[in-house]
Amino acid sequence: MRILIVGTGYVGTTTGLVFCEMGHQVTGLDLDENKIKALQAGKLHFYEPGLDELLSKHVTAQHIEFTKKTKKAVKENDIIFICVGTPQGADGSADLTYVKNVAHSIGKYMNKYKIIVTKSTVPVGTAELVTKWIKEGQEEQVPFDVVSNPEFLREGSALQDALNPDRIVIGSTSETARAIIREMYRGFHCPIVETNPNASEMIKYAANSFLAMKISFINELARLCDGLSININDVSTGIGLDTRIGPQFLRAGMGYGGSCFPKDVNALIQIAKESGQPLSILESVVQVNEEQTIFFIEKIKQTLGGNLLNKKIAVLGLSFKANTDDTRESPSLHLIDRLLAEQVQVRVHDPVVKIAAGPSIVQFQKVEETVAGADALVIGTDWDEYKNLDWVRIKQLMNQPILFDGRNMLDKRKIENLGFHYWGIANH
Repeated sequence: MRILIVGTGYVGTTTGLVFCEMGHQVTGLDLDENKIKALQAGKLHFYEPGLDELLSKHVTAQHIEFTKKTKKAVKENDIIFICVGTPQGADGSADLTYVKNVAHSIGKYMNKYKIIVTKSTVPVGTAELVTKWIKEGQEEQVPFDVVSNPEFLREGSALQDALNPDRIVIGSTSETARAIIREMYRGFHCPIVETNPNASEMIKYAANSFLAMKISFINELARLCDGLSININDVSTGIGLDTRIGPQFLRAGMGYGGSCFPKDVNALIQIAKESGQPLSILESVVQVNEEQTIFFIEKIKQTLGGNLLNKKIAVLGLSFKANTDDTRESPSLHLIDRLLAEQVQVRVHDPVVKIAAGPSIVQFQKVEETVAGADALVIGTDWDEYKNLDWVRIKQLMNQPILFDGRNMLDKRKIENLGFHYWGIANH
């Protein structure tokens, strides 16, 4: 099949390359010339393990092409995926401006029956809006169907998630469109959920919101366990072994971040308010997440004598999770902002992410340089390389061996046996 991917960001590029792996011919369309030039040269403009090799493979084999020519791309492809951004608006709702612009362009240039698939995370009712916007853009009536087909990719493991999905959701009122999309996914071996577009759109929001709820639940429980001197890791293990609960997303930390959870939870809350059925549980999820960084920094202040003025604190990790360069809503960056407000001299390191330095924040290329002379060390992102550091050497370089594990990723006893004062999140 000939497939057009509109939007060559994280979701669009990954989706397109996976379809290449399944034997389809793919075109990536984007208005950002820098992105297009990089992708044409076989270079990713973001970090995602394993995806760069796949890009090079399919660009070389000419299974995928990238273009800025909207008219030609729309006319030449039969299935069009909308993978553009839906950023959070001021009120927490999803901004559909990019989706609307794409829909108008599709309507303007479509020359025969097309299936338009919304892969972007969008509010309930967007499929109806896309249908309306395409019709507005049409100069003459051409038949088409709109399908909701949400993505469930995790940054850092997106390629494996896309190649081996837990499920595929197809939301459409057209049996013709459903049959074609089923055929497109024929090489995948997982359950397929067929429903209407509204339910499909809700499934995406509900899934991310539920996972965010698990994270906030374990983080709030960790605060209680910290006061009761209970190891939250033992509690997580104990409840996670219940198959009705499962162990995923039950590791206490500094809160959730990234491009999906914060935005999607807020959007669903806004949808609920507009519908007159507020979701109080999700409102609490957001509150707990916002308070988690405050809880963490208060522990730092207590340990360092209550005043952080001019203290030197090293922060390892800037991305919101390991194996990605995405810093959107990163708990580590939220922590750094609070440290800077306390007039801390912040020293940072990340294997991938680069940030602009300032008068009170300096980034180093090596961990050893980052921790040199530090009064305390914070692990903000769970990169594997931090787990395997030479901690004896790290201790020697620091002004005082105080370590705050914001990801509960280190072996507490091992670190303490080396002479560190270790504090994890209810990691007793």
